[in-house]
Amino acid sequence: MGITVVGLGPGNGRFLTRTAWDTLGQAQEVYLRTARHPAVADLPENVTRHSFDHIYDSAESFETVYETIVAELLQLAQQGDVIYAVPGHPFVGESTVTRLVAEAKAAGVPVQVVAGLSFVEPCLTAVAQDGMDGVQIFDAIELSQYLYPPVNPDFPLLLGQVYSRMLASELKLVLTAVYPDEHPVTLIHQAGDDDEAIEQVPLYAIDRSDAVSHLTSLFVPPLPQPSSLNALAETVAILRSPDGCPWDQEQTPQSLRSGFLEEASEVLGAIDANDMEELREELGDVLYHLVMQTQIASEDEEFRLTDVIAGIDAKLKYRHPHVWGDWQVADSAEVIENWEMLKAKEKADRSDSLVDNIPEALPALARSQKLQGRVRKVGFDWPTIEGVYEKVQEEIAELREAETPEHRAEELGDLLFVTVNLAKWLDIDAESALREANLKFSRRFRALEKLAAQRNLQLSEMAPDDLEALWQEVKRETEKR
Repeated sequence: MGITVVGLGPGNGRFLTRTAWDTLGQAQEVYLRTARHPAVADLPENVTRHSFDHIYDSAESFETVYETIVAELLQLAQQGDVIYAVPGHPFVGESTVTRLVAEAKAAGVPVQVVAGLSFVEPCLTAVAQDGMDGVQIFDAIELSQYLYPPVNPDFPLLLGQVYSRMLASELKLVLTAVYPDEHPVTLIHQAGDDDEAIEQVPLYAIDRSDAVSHLTSLFVPPLPQPSSLNALAETVAILRSPDGCPWDQEQTPQSLRSGFLEEASEVLGAIDANDMEELREELGDVLYHLVMQTQIASEDEEFRLTDVIAGIDAKLKYRHPHVWGDWQVADSAEVIENWEMLKAKEKADRSDSLVDNIPEALPALARSQKLQGRVRKVGFDWPTIEGVYEKVQEEIAELREAETPEHRAEELGDLLFVTVNLAKWLDIDAESALREANLKFSRRFRALEKLAAQRNLQLSEMAPDDLEALWQEVKRETEKR
């Protein structure tokens, strides 16, 4: 009593191995995962064939199909030996086989596997691709379930079981998260068979082919230039290596701080300007800094890039239990409330104070917002906004009365601090409000300079009243737009 799984190869009977042919030739009955395979017509004539195709027609999902097939095979094995034949190689894209082997082991049913040629070899032959050159192999059905596919665009990609145009359409939407719409790809139909057909099309057109069937595969070549996080990590590692760049070799986490802050500020500038090309470039500069810091930490055996990614991935999933759990939320406000609660729970054993763990390197305005947001949670704030307005006036008065430079700096700091609190009460992000004010001032001052030049006026030679009049004129004009 046992089960023998036989691989039928990728095409007609000529792809059957000698062992597979001998096994099938000695069998009286063969159970086929699907009869829709070219090799089925070439099986020995004396073999009675049973197909599980009827399960595909009635099941609600592939998961149900696999469960049903495995259950029936195990039940048949209780009555005697069973031959189960599958397309290609039993361990390449055959979910029923991996499930069958596991459940048969648990049930004490022996399983023998007769290898077969998979779809991979004839597909690689069709596109003249060396399989050892980093080729990634995925089941198209599985990959289509992702929103961002786990593929490396620096290496070739081979997808099996692109069985319908509908699946090809879903696959196209997933792959364009990584590859451009126009990226050239190859559809391989009936790989290795006499009727093999090759179609070279742009990625966006893979669902337009009339030849797509259960014997279709998709080959995606790498992007023309390195584009993965792995490639960037390798570039940075080379820069830091003994044969790399002297400047990069000299850097420390501390020496990179000012550059990182500058690059982050330039990202904000690109966002403010709504300049997508500039934003793409500045995000790249920030990403370089992140990878560089990680590379230095890795050299010091502190942590690796994989640790950083695993940490943030786990944190995001933990703090979104309404997505990766069974929590229910009504709106984004409740999401933020849950986020802060979970964050506080994480940090409970790591901190003695509410105001700990707020980076001192944050811009002062942003750090002030963080500090006041923390203490506000325990009620450390004015009971109404009127108290904040009164405090603003009080700080202005104290600033007016300050007599020394040190005292004036202190009182100005207090005024700025309470102004941030006022922004909280008004539900305004103080950092963003000041950035907008800076942008508005810059636009108006450029307009002032332009207007003065048109009138042959030198700003440095104008009287204060004349400057003010020109400024008010500019304000009126810009407010009309």
